[in-house]
Amino acid sequence: MRRGCISLGNIKCDVCGRIVGYPERYLVVDEKDGEEVPKGNSVRYCVECALTKGYAHYRDEKGERTLTFLP
Repeated sequence: MRRGCISLGNIKCDVCGRIVGYPERYLVVDEKDGEEVPKGNSVRYCVECALTKGYAHYRDEKGERTLTFLP
């Protein structure tokens, strides 16, 4: 399960180790061995790592470019 979140403090990206400070966005994915599962280990991704992994993408709507974590 994917959850798009807004950092309220210093959250650490589990992939690159970067600190996600307030009010940056990050993604939490329940995955085990690289595959999404209903309940498993939660992995936190910063926006850059989520884009690299393919969990995030930019969408153009009404002339604006927005970041989304939804498939």
